[in-house]
Amino acid sequence: METGTDASAGRLAGPVPVSRRLPDFPWDSLAPFAEQARAHHDGIVDLSIGTPVDPTPAVVQQALAAAADAPGYPQTYGTPVLRDAVAAWFARRRGVPAVDPAGVLPTIGSKEMVAWLPALLGLGAGDVVVHPEVAYPTYDVGARLAGATPVAADGLTSLGPQRVRLVWLNSPSNPTGQVLPVEHLRKVVAWARERGAIVASDECYAELGWEERPTSILHPDVCDGSHEGLLSVYSLSKQSNLAGYRAAFVAGDVSLVRELLEVRKHAGMIVPAPVQAAMVAALEDDEHVAVQRDRYAARRGVMYDALEADGWRIDHSQAGLYLWISRDEDCWESVRRLAARGILVAPGVFYGTAGSRHVRVALTATDERVAAAASRLHAGAV
Repeated sequence: METGTDASAGRLAGPVPVSRRLPDFPWDSLAPFAEQARAHHDGIVDLSIGTPVDPTPAVVQQALAAAADAPGYPQTYGTPVLRDAVAAWFARRRGVPAVDPAGVLPTIGSKEMVAWLPALLGLGAGDVVVHPEVAYPTYDVGARLAGATPVAADGLTSLGPQRVRLVWLNSPSNPTGQVLPVEHLRKVVAWARERGAIVASDECYAELGWEERPTSILHPDVCDGSHEGLLSVYSLSKQSNLAGYRAAFVAGDVSLVRELLEVRKHAGMIVPAPVQAAMVAALEDDEHVAVQRDRYAARRGVMYDALEADGWRIDHSQAGLYLWISRDEDCWESVRRLAARGILVAPGVFYGTAGSRHVRVALTATDERVAAAASRLHAGAV
């Protein structure tokens, strides 16, 4: 904790408030453009945030309701049934046959794991946390919360002698939709293992591969069957419309998961019992995932065609819930350009300076709103 001297009072100042150690919450700066978009005669089409809008599947709602009588404290480790369901899901959906249920831990959404993993692992001053150059800002925030140093770098060989303790990967990427190839994942794992660093892979969009199929960090083609030093983070928010449930998990190295478990027990970081039951239902039912995937595929096709017709270049975007687009202009000019048509998007600079000439377009709007956005884009096509 940082302290300082209050010279005018001749005494030690108090701790530096957390708010001064963290960047401003970026979405607040979109407010003027949201106001502009709302003024459109047909209303706003908000494509700035990736929050699901479709119904939570009935099979999941029923499981939650059936487990609603939960007077006792839930298990921090998760029920054995849930951990077995995660292991079976990895084998069935991700091609990873050897996930040990002992190396599975439910989390209160995936964002809290991204934000708190460095602290839970005991990282602090002098430790470096590496994250992608274009990335969701919580990777940076998590390092700062722990007192560690965040470094944005896609090329690990350029890091030199820094004490790297944790490397974050994100494939498929938020915001770019890029899918990292197996060869790249293997190189990162080998590099980290040579230095005793942990690799954490945020794989929340894995069920939404369009032009490429994402590979897990735990896949044997990546790690040669050993999960030592590796953690995969996954959320059910995207595949199952469970953002409101805060339902996610981390899996991989058993010793690391047990270390996280011990800290989380002390901190009371527990997924509610009804949510754990709902997670089992979601993980065991593939039908609703296919239905939701088809919804997003249809919306993606509509927006992809309309954006190209309007003169936008679409980069990466091979997977996930977003289109990463550019006109080779400052991202705020692109935000303004689209807000004038009642379409709100996220400026690429929210995800790092390397994204300053792109904007992110989310596919998480209703079919009617997506059609409205496409109509406006086609009407102004160049």
